[in-house]
Amino acid sequence: MTELFDGYHDNYLDVVQSSIAFSGLPHQFFQRAKVDLLRDLIAQRLGAKRPDMLDVGCGVGSLHPPLHGMVGRLSGIDVSSACLAKARLANGGGDYREFDGRTFPFEDASFDLVTAVCVMHHVVPAEWARFIAEMRRVTRPGGLVCVIEHNPYNPLTRLAVARCEFDRDAVLLGAGTTRKLMAAGGLREIGARHFLLLPWDTKPARRLEQALGGVWLGGQYAAFGTA
Repeated sequence: MTELFDGYHDNYLDVVQSSIAFSGLPHQFFQRAKVDLLRDLIAQRLGAKRPDMLDVGCGVGSLHPPLHGMVGRLSGIDVSSACLAKARLANGGGDYREFDGRTFPFEDASFDLVTAVCVMHHVVPAEWARFIAEMRRVTRPGGLVCVIEHNPYNPLTRLAVARCEFDRDAVLLGAGTTRKLMAAGGLREIGARHFLLLPWDTKPARRLEQALGGVWLGGQYAAFGTA
């Protein structure tokens, strides 16, 4: 996996945009949707404080600029040193560290919020339970673990994954599977929300989509639980 993503550090966003070009929407639209969802989860599950956050599998850090001011200490880990070098250049002040794909390079209970955004489908299924266990390990008691993933039941999502060069190893997992992994890993108050159901970047569309978060056809979903 390291070699795969090292090869895309210079054109990562171009490859992603190419895979979703059929939607007519820019990559930033999908990034904003994730940031908005994280903002809601922080407010609902962590209160008013700005949480210390770890982004597992952060890649080139493209999700991080809009998080500044929304979170406290922002850290990212990835198996690709080339991607991390680009993340450091783009996001001054972030703590970016390489890891071996198994053990996160942080002490227990280091963060209030630990996310993995479209990462678990690159992890072999036999390692999913360990991956969730590591996310929980580095989360403080009462903190939040959040996994954002592609929804395998959405046909347009499957098309985008099939078109993406570095998703050729992807094994998609649904929200139900992720929630079961979280429960087995000892997380509490587990929930899920689907999003990216409506392809319009307007406030009415975003409000309607939020109301339809329980509908399982959204292009992606967030599964979350309390440590």
